[in-house]
Amino acid sequence: MAKVAKSASEVDKLLKYVKDSGVEIIDLRFTDIPGQWQHFSILPLELTENSFDEGIGFDGSSIRGFQAIQESDMVLIPDAERYFVDPFTTHKTLNIVCDVQDPITGEPYRRDPRFIAKKAEAYVKSTGIADTAYFGPEYEFFIFDNVRFSQTVNSGFYEIDSEEGIWNSGSNDKQNLGYRPKTKEGYFPVPPIDSLQDIRSQMFLTLKQTGINVEVHHHEVATAGQTEIDMRFSPLLNMADNMLTFKYVTKNVAAKHNKSVTFMPKPLFGDNGTGMHVHQSLWKAGKPLFYGNGYANLSEMALFYIGGLLKHAAALCAFTNPTTNSYHRLVPGFEAPVNLAYSQRNRSASVRIPMYSKNPKAKRVEFRVPDPSANPYLALPAMLMAGLDGIINKIDPGEPLDKDIYDLSPEELRNVPSTPGSLEESLKALERDHEFLLRGDVFTEDLVSLWIRYKMANEVKQVALRPHPYEFMLYYDI
Repeated sequence: MAKVAKSASEVDKLLKYVKDSGVEIIDLRFTDIPGQWQHFSILPLELTENSFDEGIGFDGSSIRGFQAIQESDMVLIPDAERYFVDPFTTHKTLNIVCDVQDPITGEPYRRDPRFIAKKAEAYVKSTGIADTAYFGPEYEFFIFDNVRFSQTVNSGFYEIDSEEGIWNSGSNDKQNLGYRPKTKEGYFPVPPIDSLQDIRSQMFLTLKQTGINVEVHHHEVATAGQTEIDMRFSPLLNMADNMLTFKYVTKNVAAKHNKSVTFMPKPLFGDNGTGMHVHQSLWKAGKPLFYGNGYANLSEMALFYIGGLLKHAAALCAFTNPTTNSYHRLVPGFEAPVNLAYSQRNRSASVRIPMYSKNPKAKRVEFRVPDPSANPYLALPAMLMAGLDGIINKIDPGEPLDKDIYDLSPEELRNVPSTPGSLEESLKALERDHEFLLRGDVFTEDLVSLWIRYKMANEVKQVALRPHPYEFMLYYDI
């Protein structure tokens, strides 16, 4: 897939904006393989028409998952349609999302996660099945007041604190008013029990200021600052861009309040973890394709899409739940969708069909397995490719499960498959099952292999090497 040059009008519009609006700094942003924004800044005079063709150079060898040191030179191509004024900087700064390009070939860099999202959108159109894939994630996260952690050769610990934490109900360090959400009871009492209304509202309004359409915010189930903010659905690439902006905004608003945001799926023991339920649907020529006369008013296409999600769920988890911590959330008893089934309204199913509206345009499927540690440029395309594989191969999702899955007997659960129990299991599933990702050259063997190697070497094996604090509770006196 060759690079797509931006039209002169888009570039001219951006350059005029920079000149006329008093921008002092241009901040160029791109994404590493795990999914964290990287950046460097230039003066506005360095951003010219040539920047959108020839690019701006940087060292790719220092970026996780990118180039070796002997081939480190890379260039960034600013996206003239994707920019916003930074709400947090002292000097007026324009943040521009960029694509990564190979300076030798002039082609998009095949390990650039954003390029994979672009290829996924192109592939949808090429199939003739649909022309647009919409995604709408529900982002959950925790807001803490203090976080300490360390790992050395002879020690390892973490300690989290929150004014909202129910464990502080007996604190005598200062005046204690006693208004705190109890364990699993944070969904969703009004202030003063919910102490984060104003911070969430500031996040909400700042997201809107950066151009992101947000719909709702509220306290989530867990004690100690668990929060949810939902964005309005958007096409795949635009949503992936929004999701990186979302993390940037929420973390910086929290920092302004001397608080800390984490998107770790399971930072607290014994309370609910943090998920990222992803609503998704396919459209063509402005018409929704998931509405029909089948179960829960789904079309046959939508049911096949669900079939693809369920069939490839174990492999998908390598991208949608890509941390060792992810699998502390994917356990029974904390509303996590560990059982792979689908149902209308039932939130204990891994695929839910929301029934809020009878409007065909609102018909969608909600995949409840993912968590917010995912790189959206990889996770959204992976889900899309699984769903499309279901449509292409007419994969039957089986019968819906309209019971409370958490209350099923062991005999009833025996025939319900479940999510992997660890990151290592999901990576092995991806190794076995990734042909569906390679269609249309969306993912490549190189990228899939790199992801598995990186995660195994840098996360799975590193965690396995280290003693766990609880092991001292279990074994020190044996």
